Amino acid sequence: MSYNMHLRDLIFINNKRSIPSEEGIDHSLKLLKEGYQFILNRRYTMDANIFETKLLGETAICLTGSEMAELFYDTDKFKREGAAPKPVQKTLFGEGGVQSLDGEAHHHRKAMFMRVMKPDDLQTIRRLFAKHWQKDARAWEQQDEIQLYEKVKTVLFKAACEWTGVPLEENPEDRADQISEMFETPAHIGIRHLKGWKARSDAEKWMASYVEEVRNGERSDAAGTPLEAFSLHRDHHGELLDAETAAVELLNLIRPITAISVYVAFAALALHEYPEEAAKLQSEEARERFVQEVRRYYPFFPFTAARVKQDFTMGEHTFKEGTLALLDLYGTNHHPDEWENPGRFQPSRFEGWQGTPFQFIPQGGGEFDFGHRCAGEWMTVELLKESVLQLQEHLSYDLPEQNLSFSLTTIPTIPESGIVLKNVQPV
Repeated sequence: MSYNMHLRDLIFINNKRSIPSEEGIDHSLKLLKEGYQFILNRRYTMDANIFETKLLGETAICLTGSEMAELFYDTDKFKREGAAPKPVQKTLFGEGGVQSLDGEAHHHRKAMFMRVMKPDDLQTIRRLFAKHWQKDARAWEQQDEIQLYEKVKTVLFKAACEWTGVPLEENPEDRADQISEMFETPAHIGIRHLKGWKARSDAEKWMASYVEEVRNGERSDAAGTPLEAFSLHRDHHGELLDAETAAVELLNLIRPITAISVYVAFAALALHEYPEEAAKLQSEEARERFVQEVRRYYPFFPFTAARVKQDFTMGEHTFKEGTLALLDLYGTNHHPDEWENPGRFQPSRFEGWQGTPFQFIPQGGGEFDFGHRCAGEWMTVELLKESVLQLQEHLSYDLPEQNLSFSLTTIPTIPESGIVLKNVQPV
């Protein structure tokens, strides 16, 4: 089906039969137990790219594959307002952020993000990331061993702060840990989730203080930075964002950059597990193919959410206004109809790749400028390419025996050991 298909031409698979429905009262516990494979498992058993289930006491429509992704990102049919569960808002996204907006409000706010994602901006933060990596690597040399995931979180956080214009504090490791609680805890319950909730609240207060200082003329050093741009941004009605919302959006720069540490851990794992592919990384183009395959092959976040904007009919099924919809990110990136040998790590698949914005969706799909595709996707690719370059050409280390497996039930997941390195030496 073409990328620019008309939804009226979208005929539900399986001979127009109505959407299959999972039996049972509620399957929220199964989602927590099955994690990344919740939608994937049911796609196999129901032989369908769309099905209904019950989550948190309500009907949810689960979608997978590029055709369903294109449907999901039709803003005439689905909206983001009210889609993210409260626990996710209170930890991962923050309330009032760009992810929860629709229509003109979303387009205007998204443009604020895209203005700081120009090629020069991406190269600037890449240089800052390399600078902080190489500086911290000199300290790693003094340690018997390091856990790469934890160390890179701090490196990314420091680069993010310097790039955005947010002052670095004396102990950046502590603040990096606070930021990481936001993306490590949304799917947890109990005490761990409450830690993420508190981390979000404390970080927003921290960031709002800098917003106020910019607005009061107390931070001349922020001139030309995202801190200044976001603090002084006016919405589509011409009004300044309240300080709390501006703080949420600044954290929507710093938090996702810090979260790239998940991908860095998987990139290091791929370099170790696929040495024949690592040996090919002699150019930027080769590194880009490699990191794109890291983003496709390894799990990041399992799905994204929306709600039906207004009643509409597809095939024999009517989508009811307000119904929750989940798009399977991990499953779409491993869908056998979308990818040849999806279970194989194969960077060459991205050589001359001409897929659609709905086929390769590790950080969401759709268009950048007006859709809900992650504004930081290009930055993720640049920073991952730099991390691979640093690991291969600027760092000598041993990888001792350790547990390199990762769980598909823990969200988000990383290799169990966090990638332990010994005898680390900058090169």
